[in-house]
Amino acid sequence: MDARLTSSEMTNGLPGGEQRLTSAALIAVDYIAPPAPIAPFVTTLYHFRCDEPVIRDIHPAAIGNLCLFPHGTGEMLFAQGHRDPNHTVGLMTPLSRATPIVVEGPFHAFGAALTPVGWAALTGLHAGQCRDRLLPASSVLGPEIDALGERLIAAYRQGTMSGRDCAIAVGDFIERNIKPINPRHLELVAATGRWLSASFNPEISELAGVAGYSGRQVQRLVERYFGLPPRALARKYRALRAAALLSAPQLSMEDEAAISEAFFDQPHMIREIAHFVGRTPTRLTDASTPYLAEMIDGRNLRELDV
Repeated sequence: MDARLTSSEMTNGLPGGEQRLTSAALIAVDYIAPPAPIAPFVTTLYHFRCDEPVIRDIHPAAIGNLCLFPHGTGEMLFAQGHRDPNHTVGLMTPLSRATPIVVEGPFHAFGAALTPVGWAALTGLHAGQCRDRLLPASSVLGPEIDALGERLIAAYRQGTMSGRDCAIAVGDFIERNIKPINPRHLELVAATGRWLSASFNPEISELAGVAGYSGRQVQRLVERYFGLPPRALARKYRALRAAALLSAPQLSMEDEAAISEAFFDQPHMIREIAHFVGRTPTRLTDASTPYLAEMIDGRNLRELDV
């Protein structure tokens, strides 16, 4: 079976037929809190599974991810026009916008979502220069991750290790392989997290001088750690935070007012959320979008709570 998306099914990099997406009742995602030693580097460990023959969904703009796939063969289709397969032991670089995924199932995955500091400490890569890719993890992390991945995937398939146990083992690998980060860079990353979380529309000028860096240096370092320069990064998190609030069962009057004030008008809000999240606001609480709902849950923006 060919599960690839055709060009006629794509509009601006997003699926044109939302009704095709896999139903919520068929997907399960378990989140595992990272152990204390890796909490600054990992937003969450996870175990994902769906046993349908074809799984279609949209991955919101996200942070980096170390992901292992014991079952399922598919790909991500990026807005730039390239497709990357889900390598059995993969490394998803930070995403600049929502990206469709399609997989021949059953589809199971476990791994770790990395904070900006975790991405840098584990990979050493410039997040902005390598964003929007799904790479073989060994091309960045070396042969040890492939050897570990083979053992975990074999154990998972044989039923001798659970998805939770495999995810925790991925966390152990991260703990063993993180490298020190320049303390001034850490200060800047923490300040950027506070800056992003303080307002839907933070002023770029407020970052100037942080950790003793000039405005130009701040621009370069923010892109290095977060994958986007400050202005684009603020757009991304404005959309993700608005989507997280709009997807909640109840929206307070204060949050509704804050969201309304964050965008020029309703069409602007719809465009921005669709660009970074992959749905219009009316679809955010749709039961047919479970993976989306999990990924924009507020706990997955924990990298802002530095």
